[in-house]
Amino acid sequence: MSLQKIALLNPVECIQQIVSAYAEYKIVAQQEKTKRHKIDAWEKASITKINAQRDLLMAYLDRSFDERAENFRALFAVVDSAIASGNNEQLALTLNTITEIAKSSPFKDLANLTNVRAALNDPNHEWTF
Repeated sequence: MSLQKIALLNPVECIQQIVSAYAEYKIVAQQEKTKRHKIDAWEKASITKINAQRDLLMAYLDRSFDERAENFRALFAVVDSAIASGNNEQLALTLNTITEIAKSSPFKDLANLTNVRAALNDPNHEWTF
């Protein structure tokens, strides 16, 4: 008779093997549960970080585009004034400024988000475009 068959015939040894297998199962189950908790915690932290970065980016874009729009409004008011007064020199300079601002991308400063974050946190920061 093989050793396995002898072990199966001995009820005490069978129970010991079952208890041992169950104890091993409980250990592995607890380890996997701990891993799942760590993954869940990492997921929540990652989502929180992503949401914070998204909020930061959206705030930056809101401010930069608001500032950019205000700059264009002010420059076009100067254009209207120059046209009304017939000041061609002022008109040319202002149109050149509008063209230069329009050529520049409002996204160029996003390359360094550290600077953007610092600027957003600084209530005295002057937004220039």
